[in-house]
Amino acid sequence: MNISDILSNVTEENLKDLLEQYRAFGPFPGIALTFMKSFIPPLPTILIVGVNAAVYGLWLGFLYSWLGIVSGCLITFLIVRRIAGHPYFVRWARKPKVQKSLIWVRRNAFSYVFLLSLFPVGPFVVINIAAAVAQMRFRSFLIAIVFGKAIMVMSVSIIGHDFGRFIERPLELIYVFLFIGASLWISKKIESRFSGDAENPTPLSGINDNKEATR
Repeated sequence: MNISDILSNVTEENLKDLLEQYRAFGPFPGIALTFMKSFIPPLPTILIVGVNAAVYGLWLGFLYSWLGIVSGCLITFLIVRRIAGHPYFVRWARKPKVQKSLIWVRRNAFSYVFLLSLFPVGPFVVINIAAAVAQMRFRSFLIAIVFGKAIMVMSVSIIGHDFGRFIERPLELIYVFLFIGASLWISKKIESRFSGDAENPTPLSGINDNKEATR
């Protein structure tokens, strides 16, 4: 069975049946589903997070989805950073256009990762890889992913937990948007604290240059 066959079976009903079938394994199925998102990009994040909330409840569903997504992002980041010294990555990073992009990503590292983490759809794998290759500090990446994904997952979980209610009373979506707005305001305070890690980047003449600085 290839990826397209798997994706064709990823429906709300099938996911609910799957989670209920393996309910005896506790939180593992819910965490595993969102964890796989970092390695199988076409998986629908909104659907998976929403189903987790519907099956496990709002708070547990949020927790399991958040743990899975954050874990997947961190592992992807660490794997790419570990193999970034491979000659292929070094040659790729030295291309003028790529180097210019990587310098920009490094200069705006926290904002780049955090803001793109707020969206339930997007090139998550590319974001993680770009941050790793651009030598983003692990602490900054961790903070950006933890808070960015928390806001995204909670927003989707609130809707997925009781989707019918929002269909009947769409005005209640205002509370979701207020939550997002408040979260963004708090996150800007956090960003001002941690974005300094990406200031004054040095030219990326090689992936392993400044390797110690990324730790």
